Order: sequence, then C-alpha cells, then structure tokens
Amino acid sequence: MSNVSLDAHDSSKTENQPVSSNRRRFLTVATSVVGGIGVVGAAVPFIASWNPSIKAKAAGADIEADISKILPGQLIRVIWRSKPVWIARRTPELLASLANFDDQLKDPNSDEEQQPAFAKNQYRSLKEEYLVLVGICTHLGCSPQHLKDGAFEEYVEGAPEGFFCPCHGSKFDMAGRVFQNVPAGLNLVVPPYMYIDDNTILIGSEEGAA
Repeated sequence: MSNVSLDAHDSSKTENQPVSSNRRRFLTVATSVVGGIGVVGAAVPFIASWNPSIKAKAAGADIEADISKILPGQLIRVIWRSKPVWIARRTPELLASLANFDDQLKDPNSDEEQQPAFAKNQYRSLKEEYLVLVGICTHLGCSPQHLKDGAFEEYVEGAPEGFFCPCHGSKFDMAGRVFQNVPAGLNLVVPPYMYIDDNTILIGSEEGAA
C-alpha cells in the first residue's frame, strides 16, 4: 500500500514540471485554435454579406408568365419584384369600347411616363389583346379591384369593366388609364415586358433594352 502511495507521491514531485509544461502547451494550442475558429466564424458572415441574398436576387429578377390558359375576359395575377402584376385578356368588344371614355380620363394618351415607349398607345400594350399592369393604385399604393360583368358601371356609367380602388375611390379603365375627379393622379404602371413566344411573357425586360 505504501509503495502505491509513495509511487503516486513521488510521481507528483518528479513529474510535476513536465506535466505543467505539457498543460501550458496544450492550453496555448487550444486557445490558438479556438481563437482561429472565432476569427473564421466572424469572417464567414462578413464575407457572406458581400453576396446578395436570395431574396435580394429574387426582388430584381425577371419572371415568366404563361398566358396560354387565359380565356377572353379573364385576368391572372403574378408577383414581380414583390408587386402584384395583372395580365388581362381583353375581348374585341372591350377594346372597341375604350375610346368611348377618352373625354373622362386624366391622361388618355399616356403622356405621363407610366409605361415603356412600346405601350404609349390607346391600348397601352404590345399586343392589343393582352394588358399587363402593375396592380398598385397610383394614389397611396392600395391594390384596386377588377370589376367586370357590369359591376364597374356602378362607378362609371356605360363602362362594362375596369379597376376600382376601394381605399379612396380611384377608377381606371381596362387600359389602366385613370378617370378624372378621383384622388389618383396617374395611370397605372405598365412594367417592362416582352413576349418570349405566343404563350409566354417575360416581365422585367423589353426587347432592345440594354
């Protein structure tokens, strides 16, 4: 028993210095490693911040919209840059009726720059049939309602279809042109867009743009 105790006691005396040195070396190395990990950990978020987030990339990305299943008289909604975009397929009868309300509109000829150059026409579109608009009221940013089947006539006599903003009563025709005597001062925005083919619209880019 004494040998065991003695061996342990002697060991603590004779080997104490090497053990302490080894411990110091271990602690020094461990501290360096942990410190290095901390530097790397701090650097990763910083370096990552140089790159745009997925959400940031998506916010500015073009989107494709399939229009092959839109029937005449229908409207679909997509999201582009966190904004609602409407794509409406207008009937020949509706297109013919647009000119009937020119004298009731604030900007019937789209003189204000609320659309690309290609949409500065009566229909405010590349193809007469399809209307593409950012669905945000130009007054305070609400999203107007699409009223059809005579519901819009409650607000504009004789107009079978249009957009009505319930927030403050602004009204727009089926080319997105604003009516007179309402709070909104500008036509609805036509975003840049182009046709990839007969069934697909690319929203966010236009032909010939750099």
